[in-house]
Amino acid sequence: MSNALSASTARSLSLCKPFKAVVGFDGFVDTILHVVDKRESATQYTRLTEMREHARRIQAAAGFSANFEMVPQMVKLGGNGPIMAGALVALGSSMTYVGNLGKPNLHPVFAPFSKTARVISLAEPGTTDAVEFEDGKLMLGKHQSLREVTWATLIQALPEDKLVKLISDTELLALVNWTMLPNLSGIFTKLLNNVAPKLKGPKRWVFFDLADPAKRSINDIAAVLKQISKFEKYFRVILGLNFSESRQVGEVLGIPAPEETWGTVTDHAAAIREKLKIDTVVIHPVSFAAAADASGCTYVVGPFTPKPKITTGAGDHFNAGFCTGRLAGLDLAGSLQAGVATSGFYVRNAKSPTLPQLQRFLRQL
Repeated sequence: MSNALSASTARSLSLCKPFKAVVGFDGFVDTILHVVDKRESATQYTRLTEMREHARRIQAAAGFSANFEMVPQMVKLGGNGPIMAGALVALGSSMTYVGNLGKPNLHPVFAPFSKTARVISLAEPGTTDAVEFEDGKLMLGKHQSLREVTWATLIQALPEDKLVKLISDTELLALVNWTMLPNLSGIFTKLLNNVAPKLKGPKRWVFFDLADPAKRSINDIAAVLKQISKFEKYFRVILGLNFSESRQVGEVLGIPAPEETWGTVTDHAAAIREKLKIDTVVIHPVSFAAAADASGCTYVVGPFTPKPKITTGAGDHFNAGFCTGRLAGLDLAGSLQAGVATSGFYVRNAKSPTLPQLQRFLRQL
């Protein structure tokens, strides 16, 4: 990581003015869990730290049975949207969040969030058991309520004229977790046909996160990528991908899969951007991040830590930092630096950084 780039990014973020953001449409209650390796007493145990060891024990139990003790570490708001929105609020944005956070009443886990953002809830939240290891995590979700997030429930809560005004007044629209929201493609179609043509003024930023589309069909992925391309007519489109997602998208687009190296991932971002004809593509593996826009393509190395306090939500924090960089007028490298630093602060501290905290963290790097 470049000390000069970190210092420059910190200085540029000091000029960042508060901006309005609208994020949607998911919502989860996350329980963060550790797996017990050895139980020493009622209060003492050692943690199973490697996912591969957990997998080995599961494989060894095939044909028999196995008992794994999970120890809750925390219960927190979850979902790509709420986590990204919370990070954007911490960084100073004025937030409207639309998603499934509880109906008829907000789930208590979202109560603190609702005090910092305007919240419009469409349905009950999903739930996720996030089993964390030092080398990865297992996300075990229950998604039944997400099928209630539809254009009809959205318009019932936010009539179309008010939705047009809401997006007209925002500078960043983030549409995330397409994979888990089975009716989100239908919402995209309505946004393109009913809302986007009515927007006036300069193009706003719109950010997309597919959220691990491996379980969706190739045809579905190809169709949503075509939709995302169409948003470029009305918005400046950012497509955010982790490394695995970038390979999945590349496969659908006929682009050879990259190795997890700086150069190949940077080239991969440029190739995806060229195929989709959108403003920006950003790819964030664990230890670095790369992106491409009209100015070219580049990468930055992240502040990796082998002992994170939390990993669930790290990618969403990267997305919040990267989008904040774009809204602050940072160049591609500076936006990437803001992204990896926001994520780096979060995994070390298990909380979102404020803008001053992010600036101090960048200077310390």
